[in-house]
Amino acid sequence: MIKAVFFDIDDTLYDTSGFAKLARKAALNVMIDAGLPLSPDDAYTLLRKIIKEKGSNYDRHLNVLTKEVFGEEKPLLVALGMITYHNVKFALLRLFPETMSTLIHLKARGYHLGVISNGITIKQYEKLVRLGLHHFFDSVITSQEAGVEKPDVAIFELAMETMNCKAENSVMIGNNFNDDILGAINAGMSAVFLTPELKESERVIIKEKSLELDIISDIGQIKDIM
Repeated sequence: MIKAVFFDIDDTLYDTSGFAKLARKAALNVMIDAGLPLSPDDAYTLLRKIIKEKGSNYDRHLNVLTKEVFGEEKPLLVALGMITYHNVKFALLRLFPETMSTLIHLKARGYHLGVISNGITIKQYEKLVRLGLHHFFDSVITSQEAGVEKPDVAIFELAMETMNCKAENSVMIGNNFNDDILGAINAGMSAVFLTPELKESERVIIKEKSLELDIISDIGQIKDIM
């Protein structure tokens, strides 16, 4: 019997589609207005290259960008870009319509709720606080805390240990097939895959491995299966 329900955050509890791109472009436009000598397209191309090289959880992308353009960091431009990025990002932060009612439903039925997320701990907590969700969760485990990222089974094992639950009593809900679903299944947990549409490669893996998992297209459907 399931006792503990773990969630991913991005694109599981709230919609991140496109918001990061919009926030980054807004930040770059402000920096260009303040003296960054690049076109919007060139600036965005350079920023994407830096993000790919450094990783999305690196917190000094704009510092690197100004150093590559000017040969040294430009603190004012970085500050303008960072403030704009965060203002736009959090202005666009929106829960999926059924997220809140689903969490209320699960708590009312006695499930223990947790988060398993790749990312920096303070940033993940910031999202949950801004979304008004932090009080729903008994534990929040991040890759920074675990020292490994999903799909490494160690992060799932740490989450279950923190929640004092066993794999056979735990389920992971997420939108990333490899990180959330296969990672959880490899750790012995059940899984619910939140996706608008299965990719053919995912169908093949599910069939080849004879995976047993629930597949939903809306987070609100969790209320029908739990």
